[in-house]
Formats: sequence, C-alpha cells, structure tokens
Amino acid sequence: MEPGRLLHTSLTLLILLTCSHAEPDLRVDQALLTIQNQLTQNVQVFYTSDYCYKCVYQHLTTVKPNNNASVVISTKFTLHIRVESQDRNTTICRWSQTYEENGRYSVWIRIPKSTTNPSCTHTVDQTPNNVSLPLLAAALSLALIAVSFVVVPIIYRKRSTSKFMRTICCQAPRYSLDNDTTPTCEEEEEISGKQRPKRLLSLDTFRGFALTVMVFVNYGGGGYWFFQHAPWNGLTVADLVMPWFVFIIGTSVVLAFRSMQRRRVRRLQLLRKITWRTGVLLMLGFCFLNYSPRDGPLSWSWLRIPGVLQRLGFTYFILSLLQTFWGQKEISLTEHHWWSSVQDVVVYWPQWLIIILLETLWLCVTFLMPVPDCPTGYLGAGGIGDHGLYPNCTGGAAGYIDRWMFGDNMYRYPTCKEMYQTTQPFDPEGVLGTVNSIVMGFLGMQAGKILLFYRGADVHILCRFLLWAVILGISAAILTKCTRDEGFIPVNKNLWSLSYVTCMGCFSFLLLAGIYLVTDMKGWWAGQPFLYPGMNSILVYVGHSLLGFYFPFSWMMRFQESHWEWLFQSLCGTALWLLISYLLYRKKFFLKI
Repeated sequence: MEPGRLLHTSLTLLILLTCSHAEPDLRVDQALLTIQNQLTQNVQVFYTSDYCYKCVYQHLTTVKPNNNASVVISTKFTLHIRVESQDRNTTICRWSQTYEENGRYSVWIRIPKSTTNPSCTHTVDQTPNNVSLPLLAAALSLALIAVSFVVVPIIYRKRSTSKFMRTICCQAPRYSLDNDTTPTCEEEEEISGKQRPKRLLSLDTFRGFALTVMVFVNYGGGGYWFFQHAPWNGLTVADLVMPWFVFIIGTSVVLAFRSMQRRRVRRLQLLRKITWRTGVLLMLGFCFLNYSPRDGPLSWSWLRIPGVLQRLGFTYFILSLLQTFWGQKEISLTEHHWWSSVQDVVVYWPQWLIIILLETLWLCVTFLMPVPDCPTGYLGAGGIGDHGLYPNCTGGAAGYIDRWMFGDNMYRYPTCKEMYQTTQPFDPEGVLGTVNSIVMGFLGMQAGKILLFYRGADVHILCRFLLWAVILGISAAILTKCTRDEGFIPVNKNLWSLSYVTCMGCFSFLLLAGIYLVTDMKGWWAGQPFLYPGMNSILVYVGHSLLGFYFPFSWMMRFQESHWEWLFQSLCGTALWLLISYLLYRKKFFLKI
C-alpha cells in the first residue's frame, strides 16, 4: 500500500513521433493518435488529463500544413484535447475522449464545403483491445479454484480422515480469542472434549487478505491503473491496503495486551517488548528495504528515511504505549451504568483525549502553518496543477516539513510526479501523515475493544462494527462533499488526509464485520488461503519486497502490448507467496518479532 510502488514508464502522454508513416509498437495502456492537417496553416495540439486537477494544458504536437503527425497517448484516463491555429492563435476544435488500449485513431482537420470554418472529424483506424478480457479470465480461474477449495474438502471429509485434510479443514471454533497461539487439529484431539476458547480467524484472515492484495499491487497489478496508487486525490485498490494493515495492527494490539494482562505481565516487560518490536521494524525498513541499483541492499546514497515499515513501527509503538498506560481495563457486561451503551469508548477516555489532541495538531499544522511561496492550507500536488500557480508546493505543509527534516532522503518518485510534472520530492510516509496513521490504528483498537467488551454477543459485535462504519462513512462524505477534488478535505493517500482516514475506517469496519460473520460467527469459511500469510505477515512482506525482482516472482516480459502476461506474472508472484506461507504454516514456522 502501498509498499514497493511500481514506477511506470508513462502515466500520461509518452512518445512524440515524427511525421513519417511508420507506426510504433504500442504497449500496455497506449493508443496511437494521428493528426491529419489539411489546412494551409500550422496547427498546435494541446492536452490535459481528466484526473489532473485544474492542470495547465500541455503541448502535444505541431502539425504542418497538409501534413500529419502521430503521437502515442495514454489510455488510462479521459483526455481533454484542444487544437489551435498557430498563426491566428484561435481554437479550432476541442474534445474529451477516453481512448482504448492499442487502438489507432485519426483526427482530420479540414474545412467542410458547406462552411469556411475548419472542423475536426474523428475516425477509428484500428479496433482497440478489450482490456477487460484478462481480468475476466483471471476472475473465472480464481472462482474455479475457490470452488474447488470448498468442494474438494467436503468430499474428502466424508471419505477420508487423513491428517492432511483435517488440517486444511479446521473450523473457526477451534481457535482462541487472544490470537497468540496457533492450535492444530492434532491439539484438538489431545484435549478431546474440552472446549477451547475461540481464536479470531477474522483477524488473521483480514491481515492476510490485505497482505495478499498488497503483494499483488506491488508486483504490478497486471498493469491496470486502478491497481496502482492514485496520482493525487482519489482512491484506487492499491490505496486501500496500507490503512487496512494499520487498522489490524490496532486491533491486534488490544487483543495481545489483553492476553498479556491475563498472564500478569509487568508494565516494564511490556515496554521492553514493544521497544524491541519497534526497533526491529525500523531497522528492517532502514536497512533491508533501502536498496540501490548501484550500491546494493545497504545503500546510503539511496537511503530513504521515511518508509512503510518505519511508519508501521512508529504507529505500533504509539498505540502500544496508549494501551500500556491507559488500556488495562476490563468491565463486565453485567455491570450497568448510564454509559453502558458506549462503555467501550467512555472507559478509555484518556486515549480518546490524546487522539483528539493529535488530530487537532494535524489540522492546525496542515491548515494554519505558513509555507514559503505557497498558500496557507494548500493540499494540492503542485506542478502543473491548480493552473500552474504553485509548482513547488507539492503536499503543502506535509511536504515542506519532510523536505526540511529529511532533505533528499525521501521517496523520489511520488505518484503525482508523472501526471502533475512535479519537481519536488514528496514522501507518502512522511511525518505529518504518520499522525493520521496513528488515528487509523486507533480505530482498529476500537474494533478490538468491541470484540473484548461484547465477546460472546456476536450480534452486538456486528452492530457496533456497522455503527462505526456508518459514522465514519458519513464523516468522509461530509469532508469530501462526495467529490474527488472539490471537498473540504479531499481523500488523499499521499497526505493521509482526515477524510482518507475516515473513509478507510469505514471500509475497514465493513470488511472486518463481513469476515467476522463468515468465519468466527457462522463458521462458513476458515479463512484459507488468506489465513496463511496473515500468520506470517512480516516474512511475506519483507520477502516479497526483497525477492520481487527475481525469478520466479517476476521475469522479463515478452508480450507488452496487452495486460495478459503482466497480469499472469502478478498473479503467479502472489500465488507463490500464498504457497510459501501455507508450507510454513504446515511446518508451524511463524516469524515473530
């Protein structure tokens, strides 16, 4: 989510061709547009993308009289194109169109016989590819595999009692609420008749699902733009993963600390444990994932101080401190108070006070801090956006703080770089965004408290999850005015804006509620295959980041004109990590820190 962004060769318009008749080999998300100028004057063609907010039109090509020019254009987003007369500086025509992959299009600029004004006529010279076919084929294949995972175990359960099949078919009631042990079917036989408390499969499944999607999008997502991060404002599938991960960290912190509380672990021991875990995460982020093509894995010249694991580690540290000093409380549902209906909030009022103060800090710094040569409260991408008025203001206060603290040791290829043509570095895991990452994790802690306070009352748990989803969803709708760019605070993953946190909090509660219903509540699904990477998340994340450029996780693609091979490669790499995590699960190997 986020982790390991894939650098595209092009996001908007790419190659400007000469006026020859030779046609290039088109790649993924590219089309060929030929401008046929039948006028007696030069014409200039300009463009901008629908996704680029208030962007300045960029020069595409100049076509001489009675000549033509071909350009390769992006098919990811709708393009706004304008044709102007170079001599008279007047607009001849303009249009908006979403071009399709590998299509070849022509625009004829000429003067019709019935008028003296020039016009533009559009034609399709070659039918484009159907970009949905690879996705449809992949979806059908995965559906067949999913059905086989359901049907085959049912058949074998009736005909076989082998240990292998009974391991695969373990059901939800065999697990513990604390999520700190990994029982097997053999252990179930040893306790024969004893009732084991439930382990929340939904947490491991949620974590594994988020990690699986993360691996898939980091391996390219088949080259589809909606499996990659949004250029600036807005949401794509890739933007969902990181906050899901942070959310489940918060939930796990509450349940893990409850388990340690039952074992009477002292506060000093807790502090040592969380400090050690935070340090390991920070070192993993600094050392193993700061690789350079020139210097290798431990590259100081390529060093990026902020990062995904660094943010996860710091978020975990703050959430753990909150739970250590102000979270060791447990009230029975049999106790009745005037605040009983909201006891999962009221009991932890010191935590809520700290989170409110942190969010107030984020709002004040974001909207009140003066930034040199930038408007106060600026949330844009800079570059050519906002009519090109603030080219060096990428990220506003958030970007300014990071550049002041880290200099060049930041992410060098922000998602806005190609579309908005920005020149300033910007790190999506910067300092100011980490504040809202803590808020996101705290929402996950709230989910954990609901699971503890209402354990055994599944309907109450679902209702509380849905209530929080509704509250956060309404908040996001108000903040954004249900628009991508025109709201009070747009949804922005790069900034980790408040609306982004509330929107993703809504999605997280809904997803956790759905998984909880089908795994822990009804027992319809045991969480496979997402359960396996969910129980080895650190190993899978670090492993897929380090080995993603090597065979068999990736290879040099030969068919780059469509999404078929790219999607196949992304799915293969993701499936391999699912297989690895399953084999490690079978061997009872779990990497923990």
